[in-house]
Amino acid sequence: MYHEMSRVEMDSKLVRELRAYLGAILLQFGYAGLGIIAKLALNKGMSNYTFAIYRNLVAAAAVAPFAFALERLEFVAKFVFKLIVNLLFVNRKTRPRMTLSIFIKIFLLALLEPVIDQNLYYIGLKSTTATFAAAMWNTVPALTFLFAWLFRLETVNLRKLHSQAKVVGTVVTLGGAMIMTLVKGSVIELPWTKANSNSNSLAQDIHPHQFIMGAIMIGAGCICGSLFYILQAITLKSYPAAISLTGLICMLGALQGTVLTLVVERGNAHIWSIGWDTSLLASVYGGLICSGVAYYVSGVIMKEKGPVFVTSFNPLNMVIVAGMSSFILSEQLNVGKVAGATVIVIGLYLVIWGKTRDHSVSTYPQSELIHQSPQNQTSNAHASKATSGDSVV
Repeated sequence: MYHEMSRVEMDSKLVRELRAYLGAILLQFGYAGLGIIAKLALNKGMSNYTFAIYRNLVAAAAVAPFAFALERLEFVAKFVFKLIVNLLFVNRKTRPRMTLSIFIKIFLLALLEPVIDQNLYYIGLKSTTATFAAAMWNTVPALTFLFAWLFRLETVNLRKLHSQAKVVGTVVTLGGAMIMTLVKGSVIELPWTKANSNSNSLAQDIHPHQFIMGAIMIGAGCICGSLFYILQAITLKSYPAAISLTGLICMLGALQGTVLTLVVERGNAHIWSIGWDTSLLASVYGGLICSGVAYYVSGVIMKEKGPVFVTSFNPLNMVIVAGMSSFILSEQLNVGKVAGATVIVIGLYLVIWGKTRDHSVSTYPQSELIHQSPQNQTSNAHASKATSGDSVV
């Protein structure tokens, strides 16, 4: 009987592992698509402020029905300019009542990513290229790892091999991204890119000073993005309703972004216009895939693996962008991009291996309880309760 229970637990664990890996990889495909679509929309004159607003409005509108239907929520108007929605929960066993502390965390989440991060990233994207922006975004795993270490959300013991692998893998992935950005090398001729051998580089039309300012904007956005993942992981511990959290973040982000836009772009009414073009496609795609779905999926994965695991897949974004640009835009690959992509894959493997070892070490004592006597299980349970109060969130 114990053997059968152990077999079932192992199968369930394997399914959760595969789901986490698949979800993290699909997230990067979604982000890569937005990188190309957003660049096209911004180049055609779309305002980065209204882009962020429309993106989060679409996400909030798409997520709200699911939050209401699946988590049985009642929406009640409450404080903060009488526009912010507070939630009263029907089933208090699965989610807590909305408190001021939780609301402040959600408010900060909406400010960090939907408002500050997205606007800084789009401003930087205007002044650089999609490939460079994707490369800069690869600093997020390193920054998230550092912040998670500081906030004690990530266990690091430099005496252990798996912790060393996480640190080295983070540095290697960052180095691979820099190789893809800075190293050119000879062009690799591919059958589908030969027709566009004189492909234009957007970076050639950008002034160096403007390019540097764009890079600084993207770097500041990466810091905000990293803090967003950390705060999201902390918030999910006290507010586990992931779908409702996603809807609230997008809704509050749209409201905050509207206030910001009215202040920054006052008297500039034409920025609110949107047509049946790439601006509409970018808003809908970004809202549905990169806000609504991405916030929810990343939150679910964080509950199981933590914020560092989610962001450790970010380097795949640049690899996917390079591949999609080659096929869709007929952009040529060079030795630097291929070499950087190879280094990124190596670093990503090291981080994933380290995280897997972390997970196996943390779950090993629990699996041993199956083979212990009832008396030992009871004593271990009391010991676990005694030590759980000392954990740091």
